[in-house]
Amino acid sequence: MPILGGPFVPLAASLALGDPPPGIITFSPPVLFFFLGVLAALVKSNLRIPPTITKLLSLYLLWAIGFRGGVELLASGLTRDALLGLAAAMALAILVPLYSFFLLRRRLDAPNAAAVAATYGSISAVTFMTACTWLDAENIDYGGHMVAAMALMESPAIVIAVLLLRRCTPRDAAHHPSAQHPPKGQPAHANAGWLSLLHEAFLNGPVLLLLGSLVVGLLTGRAGYTAFKPLCTDVFSGVLVFFLLDLGLVAARRARALKDHGFFLIAFALATPLLNAALAILIARALALPQGDAILLAVLAASASYIAVPAAMRLVIPQATPGLYIPMALAITFPFNIALGIPLYAAAVRWLWPVTG
Repeated sequence: MPILGGPFVPLAASLALGDPPPGIITFSPPVLFFFLGVLAALVKSNLRIPPTITKLLSLYLLWAIGFRGGVELLASGLTRDALLGLAAAMALAILVPLYSFFLLRRRLDAPNAAAVAATYGSISAVTFMTACTWLDAENIDYGGHMVAAMALMESPAIVIAVLLLRRCTPRDAAHHPSAQHPPKGQPAHANAGWLSLLHEAFLNGPVLLLLGSLVVGLLTGRAGYTAFKPLCTDVFSGVLVFFLLDLGLVAARRARALKDHGFFLIAFALATPLLNAALAILIARALALPQGDAILLAVLAASASYIAVPAAMRLVIPQATPGLYIPMALAITFPFNIALGIPLYAAAVRWLWPVTG
């Protein structure tokens, strides 16, 4: 079934970035351009995208994702299942980057741990929409509010990554009052430090743009979407092509960093989706969510962002290595979820949910 009716069908469908033929799962053109960028770097082509253009593309993608997510949130309605599904999505968006960061800190420095944690705490719209196509083929119903859940899960991981990074960086911590006057049972200094961190995290440019765009979409709804559809939907895939092309160039040129960290990051990129999906399924089962919503929640938790988070990380945490978090998400986790993850998560939900009818 379509996620939303009326004029929102093209909006939801556009997130798929190219529908695969029935019964066939394939890569979308923007993703293939990522591999074109990889190829260009491997053959030592002089293909380059100017840094100023890359920054503009990043800001555009954050705006478009946030704005369309706000429109979807308004259109979805707030039923019991919708509220519970959104609450579960937000809980996962907070838990996943938190535990991921502390696990990754055992092997990575703080900037790279924060960037990878943000990547796996956020979501992949392409993976989500592929799962929707799969559910349609299997005649499994799901709620339109899950698109809003997808939008809400985009940004919390970015905010949490910024907070964790700032708390783990001695240079930044030295500027807090608590660093100059060690606390002795006086919480005021610590509170001031956290207020400063929250201010920096939520008012950081990319984060503010993403959250602010979601609010604008929520406030303007169908009228706002109709006015901006050519910009936020029709040209989205074209802009995404150039963004992923640049990501392919960057990832290939810095892929040695992934090889230098060896088996750990590859294992993380394969094991984390399974762990996150299992956590999502347990939460969905406890909340008695419908099967379709539970499957999509598992897919969202298992996916890793290679659009919104890389766009934000290159602005928020430029010292992190794109050659780590980009190939982990796009070259390992994404194809794993597409080929094996979606049917595996669906089988787990069907096994755990009571038979109805």
